[in-house]
Amino acid sequence: MTDSAEKSVCVIIAAKNAGDTIGLAVASALREPEVAEVVVIDDGSTDGTAAVAAQADDGSGRLNVQTFERNRGPAAARNHAIEISTAPLIGILDADDFFFPGRFRSLLADDNWDFVADNIAFVSADTVPEAHNRLDHFDARPRFLDLVGFVEGNISKRGVRRGEIGFLKPLMRRSFLNEHGLRYNEALRLGEDYDLYVRALAKSARYKIIHSCGYGAVVRGDSLSGRHRTEDLRRLYEADRSILAKGGLSHGDAAAIRRHERHIRDRYELRHFLDIKSQSGFVAAAGYALAHPFAVSAIASGILADKTERFRKRGSPIAHSGANGLRYLLQAAPE
Repeated sequence: MTDSAEKSVCVIIAAKNAGDTIGLAVASALREPEVAEVVVIDDGSTDGTAAVAAQADDGSGRLNVQTFERNRGPAAARNHAIEISTAPLIGILDADDFFFPGRFRSLLADDNWDFVADNIAFVSADTVPEAHNRLDHFDARPRFLDLVGFVEGNISKRGVRRGEIGFLKPLMRRSFLNEHGLRYNEALRLGEDYDLYVRALAKSARYKIIHSCGYGAVVRGDSLSGRHRTEDLRRLYEADRSILAKGGLSHGDAAAIRRHERHIRDRYELRHFLDIKSQSGFVAAAGYALAHPFAVSAIASGILADKTERFRKRGSPIAHSGANGLRYLLQAAPE
């Protein structure tokens, strides 16, 4: 099949102040024979990220490092990388993560998809060099994901920072994105991946999941992952509303997106209430709640949950233990 030939993948890395990690990310992408291009967008860094990325060049002519003078966000960085690249398949790699050797060989074993994602291993920063030797080998067990399943996988539960499905890093077919005019929503600094994939699934994208593992997510104690501004939550639930307003969804798909919109809106209302309290005091915050009675339930339940959080086990992304000590996003059966 055409897309599984060598040099068919563009790997996009949006990076801000990732000088300590970008070298590993770039090297792991260039190591893969299917990779035609690695495009690094230094998104307004102040720590020399672009220079460190360039030092990881293997001399093959596949690395392209671009720099934004000011920070524009991951969505803008990825969109720019899509526009200046040409490979038929697009893969996203976070600047502090890496690919295990052979990742794309497994993903490209079949071509009956528009998006295809594999399992993720969570690796402690101090054990990255030995992670490949500890990687468990799982049966691929391919399955297809529909819009409802994807959206439900992005509605987090208390004690779990993010859903399983939303954390996946699919390989995307450029022709599908272009045919449907799909790009990242640059207004979003949170959930930009979720928004793109929902809009693709609404266009009947075939989203395939395999359970074999090729992506390493590095876990660091000082990671900024999961931190976001209150405004970012507002923009995310408004993105859901925009999808709903365009119509053309089945009853089940629309209902799932509404559930996600309410979930994010509830988180926004709690954060907004706490921001007002921090900046202007409890009386002002209470005044906001009284003026917005629809938000009272979200605020009250959120405060109660936060107060009792210490009595429950805090969760990282949902993970399952393998035989060799690594933890994985998807529960999978060994080969």
